[in-house]
Amino acid sequence: MGRLFGTDGVRGIANTELTCERAMEIGRAAATVLAEGCRHRPTFVIGSDTRASSDMLSAALIAGLCSVGADVIKLGVVPTPAVAYLVGKYKADAGVMISASHNPAEFNGIKIFSGNGLKLPDMLEERIEELVLDKLRPMATPIGGEIGKLTYAEKATSDYIRHIKSTAHTCLDGLHIAIDCANGSASATAPTLFRELGADVHVLHSAPDGVNINKDCGSTHMESLSEYVVKNGLDCGIAFDGDADRCLCVDEQGELIDGDRIMAICSLDLKKRGKLNRNTVVGTIMTNFGFGKFCEENDLRFIATKVGDRYVLEEMLLEDYSFGGEQSGHIIFRDFATTGDGQLTATQLLTLMKAEGKKLSELARIMTRYPQIMINLTISAEGKIAFYSDPEVNRVMEEAKEELGKSGRIVVRPSGTEPMIRVMAEGIDEDQIETIAKRIADVITDRLGNL
Repeated sequence: MGRLFGTDGVRGIANTELTCERAMEIGRAAATVLAEGCRHRPTFVIGSDTRASSDMLSAALIAGLCSVGADVIKLGVVPTPAVAYLVGKYKADAGVMISASHNPAEFNGIKIFSGNGLKLPDMLEERIEELVLDKLRPMATPIGGEIGKLTYAEKATSDYIRHIKSTAHTCLDGLHIAIDCANGSASATAPTLFRELGADVHVLHSAPDGVNINKDCGSTHMESLSEYVVKNGLDCGIAFDGDADRCLCVDEQGELIDGDRIMAICSLDLKKRGKLNRNTVVGTIMTNFGFGKFCEENDLRFIATKVGDRYVLEEMLLEDYSFGGEQSGHIIFRDFATTGDGQLTATQLLTLMKAEGKKLSELARIMTRYPQIMINLTISAEGKIAFYSDPEVNRVMEEAKEELGKSGRIVVRPSGTEPMIRVMAEGIDEDQIETIAKRIADVITDRLGNL
């Protein structure tokens, strides 16, 4: 991670950590860096989620971009993957999403895409950081007609919906589904999308008020969706996060279908249809043990990267793989998108259900999930740095690895987007892994919790 950019852009509490001044500086620096070698006036598309702070930060970012001569097309409230798609459709030089994804409403973030819809490479992020933090050189201050102009994309949501609909290989007539929009970006697109695809749609948590994004809803809080699906006898439920770049599901019995199971269902279908490049699926070190077993049983190759959809995509691009994702619901169908896309994932899964004529619970049985315990610890930035060298933390982790042997594993890592350290233990014996995870968490809290 850099000094400003984490694994998923710049994040912080809006108006204290991520201020208007900083957003304007990032806009000026991004336009300066991305305009280098460009013989025309650069154009940025900008979208945002439904947080109260998104308008404020968007206005500051737009001011920064225009102040150095870049034009801006404002998309309004759209999902993150819509920005990645529309930057190409609208022939822009770069795209920016104002969002903190699944984080609470007080957080916000700035995520930048290049003209091909991919997240910026580390090298360009570092150059933007240098301009913002080190003031290495002055930036342009055009006047008159050379100052950038702002226009509005009136058809941004309909253009994105049309794109997702084009990926469906059957209609959804006869499917009765619930969608949880997390009071976020999906509220602007998902109800229309799935109704136009033919499903009978029950919409939950689609009344954003600026502060209720992700609050007790969406892919981080599946309880209300699960209860609703069972109570109303629906075929399944789909939950998005705040910026709709991920989705998780519940089957007709209200059971969670996480990203690993979604990947198992879709990868087997892609293989059958000859659409899975090199019979390979890219996941992360957090991907469930059971997914590796599923791949072995179905003659699929599995590759694990560091946690973060950017690392999954980097591996996919490096070796020309077509499919990958994360347990959290970031799923990348590279034939259709350059980033994780919750509504694209849901569309692919639902059309598969319809084509196969099977219940989601039946499709999900192709993979057995190993017990997994996850503990999230709130730890300061200083504590996250000290984690790597603390002797007691290292000792308890080594002891846990020896105790588990080949029957399980532990993964302990600082979050790239939040002030947290995540402790994950996985294995055959659920009681054993729960004890181990709590032991590690207690030591981390004792050693690092007050830094």
